[in-house]
Amino acid sequence: MNKIYTILKKPILTEKMLRLQESQAKYAFMVDRKATKIDIKRAIQEKFDVTVERVHTMMVSGKTKRMNTRRGITTGKRPDWKKAVVTLRKGDSIDFFEK
Repeated sequence: MNKIYTILKKPILTEKMLRLQESQAKYAFMVDRKATKIDIKRAIQEKFDVTVERVHTMMVSGKTKRMNTRRGITTGKRPDWKKAVVTLRKGDSIDFFEK
């Protein structure tokens, strides 16, 4: 994998992750399911010009959902996805809202 924009899909900006960004310089991203830790590290370093110390990855299971239709109740499933939590070197930070 060598395309930055195919590896990094979007940042995860939740209250929990915002607290970790401020206190421990950890950032979370939704990434491609086939991406390795090395691919993720290279993509973040190239795109944001920071130094990555650690990369933790996890597979997140999609939720099962129930829908009422005219034919009755049907069930569906959201897709599974991969999450990467990246720890940056002390002093580095990523600003998602800069122009």
